[in-house]
Amino acid sequence: MSQAAPHAAGPKSSRAHGPDNVWASSGTLFAGVLMLVSGVLGVLEGIAGIANDQAYVLTGNLAGDTYVYKFDTTAWGWIHLVLGIVVAATGFGLLKGARWARMAGIVLVSLYVIAHFMWLPYQPIWALVGIALGVFVIWSLCTDRERYIP
Repeated sequence: MSQAAPHAAGPKSSRAHGPDNVWASSGTLFAGVLMLVSGVLGVLEGIAGIANDQAYVLTGNLAGDTYVYKFDTTAWGWIHLVLGIVVAATGFGLLKGARWARMAGIVLVSLYVIAHFMWLPYQPIWALVGIALGVFVIWSLCTDRERYIP
């Protein structure tokens, strides 16, 4: 008389409790919070850039015309405002467990990382922090597949 244990639901459930997936699942929750907060801060950055052209200036030797991505701060303000709104909404969707939010989050945070890279001369420390957090968010959204695979 051989009976399977009632708690053994197959290989998928045993993988769901592994140490790597615990980090990824916790990371996904943290990624949603980071996206929400980062999006709100992006909105505030955008409003500051739109409202005051002198709010942000190029630092160091890039203050001249040598920086390739030198836009008017109003243009940067609109970029940060729009990205911030969409990233915050996606972070909220991720926290609510929406299926679309994972893929949208990967794409949007990738764009957010690129925008922060181009924003380096304006706010170097914040841009580096944004890039590092963005890489973590992308990693956590790409590694936590258990919750999203039907």
